[in-house]
Amino acid sequence: MPARRRRPRHPGSGAWGATLRARLFDRVPTVIATSATLATANSFHFAKARLGAPPDVDELVVASPFDFASRAALYVAGDMPDPGDPAFDAAAADRVAELLKITGGGAFVLCTSNRAMKSIHGRLAGRTDLPLLVQGERPKHVLLSRFRSSGSAVLVATMSFWEGVDVPGWALRLVVLDKIPFAPPNDPVVAARCARIDKEGGSGFAQYSVPTAAMTLKQGFGRLIRSQRDAGIVAILDSRIARRGYGRMLLASLPPALRVRDLSQLETFWRGFASEMVPEAAAAGTSEGHTI
Repeated sequence: MPARRRRPRHPGSGAWGATLRARLFDRVPTVIATSATLATANSFHFAKARLGAPPDVDELVVASPFDFASRAALYVAGDMPDPGDPAFDAAAADRVAELLKITGGGAFVLCTSNRAMKSIHGRLAGRTDLPLLVQGERPKHVLLSRFRSSGSAVLVATMSFWEGVDVPGWALRLVVLDKIPFAPPNDPVVAARCARIDKEGGSGFAQYSVPTAAMTLKQGFGRLIRSQRDAGIVAILDSRIARRGYGRMLLASLPPALRVRDLSQLETFWRGFASEMVPEAAAAGTSEGHTI
């Protein structure tokens, strides 16, 4: 990102962005910033605002080498109760159980809170014969080792598994995200940043909360496809992504996987990959316990 001239600060860029602007972008003739999750809805506007980069820098969104369009499906559960509804946890556990029947396990169930993790894990216990793991019962590296070696396990976890976790191959073929990962609005930092944007005439929710959630959502999706031979399903159980206007921006920020709203269509999609990938899993010694 070449940056040589001073520009007005983006709304909500904050002290960190102003510091980067003064000490990096305005001093160094050429800066290259790169990440797998910087773009939201195919734009770097939010990232530039947070980093303090000039608004007129050169941008380039590079397509992924993975074939998301044919090897991944994004299931949006538009019929689920609102996440604030007391019935949501029970409905979420029911839907996870249905999804597990389709893939035969190999699932991360990623929750946005410890409370939700414990609730969904407790409701799944006794409902499946698949190995059921939960974050906190063992160290993270032990859980991942057991998950990989099982090939059919279900790991219920929170935000620490949304990024930096690499499980390529058959062992992970389903990623379930319980809710849109909005930052807690009562968090002091989040509240201050949103208040600043609102004060400057913008919308803290639209300009900060939504794009931040989009980047986190993309990181959660990124747990699924880790190699060109991987295939699988990402399921979002938060119906707001289908009902609210900001859902379009969140979906546009995700890889171009097949969009699915119906479980029968999802099962048809997955059946083709199951016959392809089970022999590969068997050769790797991880097919025991699979149900297709």
